[in-house]
Amino acid sequence: MYKVFVNEKKLLISKNPENLEKVLNYESFTTLEIALDLLQNTSTSELNVYGEQIDEIWKEFKKLFRIIEAAGGIVNKPNGDTLFIRRLGKWDLPKGKMEKGESREESAIREIEEETNLQSVELRDFINTTYHIYIERNGDRVLKHTHWFEMFFDGEDTSKPQLEEGITEVAWKNTTQIENEVFPNTFQNIKLIINEFWDTKSK
Repeated sequence: MYKVFVNEKKLLISKNPENLEKVLNYESFTTLEIALDLLQNTSTSELNVYGEQIDEIWKEFKKLFRIIEAAGGIVNKPNGDTLFIRRLGKWDLPKGKMEKGESREESAIREIEEETNLQSVELRDFINTTYHIYIERNGDRVLKHTHWFEMFFDGEDTSKPQLEEGITEVAWKNTTQIENEVFPNTFQNIKLIINEFWDTKSK
């Protein structure tokens, strides 16, 4: 199953039909173009494309875009607080594009250290990959794959925002603050990865 966010609307690609607002049985490449059009140009807020050959559908879907790989992390302190950045008025997790020759792990650590000024962040486990779509200024359609890792930090808090990247604040948030302050003012894929991380920790 693949969850992709299109302008904060959910596109679910799955093997079996799911109980969403609109459901399309995959017949051909055109089905995917119709799905994107509905999410981008109508009031449809969630859509499911389903078919037995899910890996084939995903492969066809990716042909519609230029792929950008990124990496980032959910950084926690010993008390359980999580590190967030504020950019363009929204709360976000530190992340960024992978550079040529970098591993996902190297990229995640570099981006976190650049965006938050923290040093010696400890990388732990891979969590999952999120997907979202955006249009670049030149009209290119981009499918961004962001690979998320669990991180740990127990050093001197030297955090400060990377202003040249449009980051205006770096803050540690506890669970209550995440639910009351971050979730109402963040992106769907950020909510998705945090909830997924919490689920794995509660098991």
